[in-house]
This record gives sequence, C-alpha cells and structure tokens, in this order.
Amino acid sequence: MIALLLALGSSLAYGCADFLGGLGARKAHVLRTVMVAAPASLVVELLLWPVLGASFTAGALIWGAASGVASAAAFTLLYRTLAIGPMNVLSPVTALVSAALPVAVGLVQGERLSAVGLVGLPLALVAVVLVSAGHGAASARPSRTALLLAFGAGAAIALQLIFLHQAPAGSGVAPLIVGRAVSSAITLTATAVMSGRLGPGKPAYALSATAGVLDSMANLLFLFAARSGDLSIVAVIVALYPAGTVLLARGVLHERIGRGQLAGLGAAAVAVSLLALA
Repeated sequence: MIALLLALGSSLAYGCADFLGGLGARKAHVLRTVMVAAPASLVVELLLWPVLGASFTAGALIWGAASGVASAAAFTLLYRTLAIGPMNVLSPVTALVSAALPVAVGLVQGERLSAVGLVGLPLALVAVVLVSAGHGAASARPSRTALLLAFGAGAAIALQLIFLHQAPAGSGVAPLIVGRAVSSAITLTATAVMSGRLGPGKPAYALSATAGVLDSMANLLFLFAARSGDLSIVAVIVALYPAGTVLLARGVLHERIGRGQLAGLGAAAVAVSLLALA
C-alpha cells in the first residue's frame, strides 16, 4: 500500500510538472524552459542529500548517469514527437510504451501478480492510453517518423525509470543527484550550442523552476515506491501522470475533457483500487 501511495504521488507530481513546463514552453523555446527547470531540480536533490543520505557507490554512479542520459533523450524525443503530431495519437503511444516496458522488465525479473492484479494491471494500461488521448482530428494519421519518435520517447522515459530502479537500494538520493547532474549538463550544453536558434523569448522563471522542483519530487517518490514495491505495478501507476495534466488543464485553462479521457479517469480509479487489493 505504501508503494502504491508513493507511486500515485509521483504520478501527480509528474503531471503537475508537465503542465507547468508546458505553460512555460509557450512563453519561450522549450530548451530555455528546461535550462531553468533542470538546475532547480538538481538544487532540490542536493538539499535532500543531508536529510535522506546518499551513497555514491559504483552502482549508484553508473545507474544514475544512465538515467540522466535517458532523461535527456526522453525530453528531446517527447517534444519533437508532440511538435510533429497528431498529439491525440502519439501521446497515448508514448505513455503506453513508457508503462509497458517497465512492467515487462519487472515480470522478467520474477515479480508475480495475484488474480486481482492480473485484472488491474491491463486495466491501468488501458487507462493510460485513454487519459493521454486528446481531442485532435480522429482522421489524422501520424507519419512513420512520428510513430518511431513516439516509441523512442516512451522507451527513453521507461529506461529512465528502469535505470533508477536498478540503482542500489542503500544509495539514498545519489542516483537522482547523478542523473540530474548528467541531464542538466546535456541540456545546458544543447542550449549553448543552439543559442542562436532559440529565439528572443525569455523563460518563465517561476513556472520553469516550479516544474523542475515538482519533477525532482516525482523522481524521488518513484525511487522510494520502486524500492518498496514491484516495478511492474509502480511503473504503470506512475504512467497515469497525464491524468494530473488533464485535470489541471481543465481547472486552470478551462480545456474540455473528452469522453474518452473521462472513461480513462474512471478506469484509472478502478485499476488503482484493484492494484491496492493486489
């Protein structure tokens, strides 16, 4: 139950971070947004170091760095995917892949589900797809390139979670610090290289920094959830993060929630209840 609650908290924090980051990216190039968000996230993790502890063993360094590279790749591929569109097709693809791969890894590593879990897990995957779907034209078909990018983005997100899960249990927040330092270095380097193509817009500092803080908290909650529960269940609950984004968009931007998304929210509630029993 503790792992489930931590996973839900992680999912909510990811959803809120994506929403604020998306708002920030409307005001300036997305790299300018991440240029603020990534260091803010790293600062949070460094502040948590004395409280939660960190052991920089070889395993923590290797898996943390791997998660940082995956995080940077996920960011690049995800926003490139959504820029090509259509979002209502590509977002569910990305979310489903990001959930399915950790589930497969968990099951291969020997995790087993009860009969209730065998119902709840597929239902949660269906909920991920439904909640992620937007309102774009149903007739729009993504190109092969867009689909490949969507799969790549989902795989990169999944790898970030899997790599964090592989880090030694006693390493504290060391994998998060290393991962964020690596992803920040990659992002800041990319920003410097592309500075001439990012446009004149200034980043929304408050929005971007808050998104970074929330993303850091989401990673922390996921790490604790994965250490206290099964990766197969934790990952699919975390992948429900679009629900938080959808609800915030409804409450703040007054965006309409589609029938499919409403069905997805209902399916998510039932799936989480079933997985809690499992």
